[in-house]
Amino acid sequence: MAAVLASVDDDKAEDIVQIDLRGRSDVADYMVICSGRSTRQVAAIAEKLSERLKTAFGINAKMEGKETADWVLLDAGDVIVHVFRPEVREFYQLEKMWQPGAAHRSPQV
Repeated sequence: MAAVLASVDDDKAEDIVQIDLRGRSDVADYMVICSGRSTRQVAAIAEKLSERLKTAFGINAKMEGKETADWVLLDAGDVIVHVFRPEVREFYQLEKMWQPGAAHRSPQV
């Protein structure tokens, strides 16, 4: 989980939110939601994260949506990562669906 958060932060993702799904979903233990300022940045954040997970942990994350890069989903097993353009993120509002009152917003570095 720390590697995911560090990767998206290193690539200047914005408004990074971490949601603990343990005990609430069988799909994953954690969800990370973040934004990129453009389709190019969204694709780059997702691609770099995928490369880093493969290199560091041997995890081949499944990726969907990179072609249009409005919303890219990475499934890394225990962690699911959503990288959005801000307008798309606002439209879908995934945080409101999944976030209990105690979800953790990562501080901007």
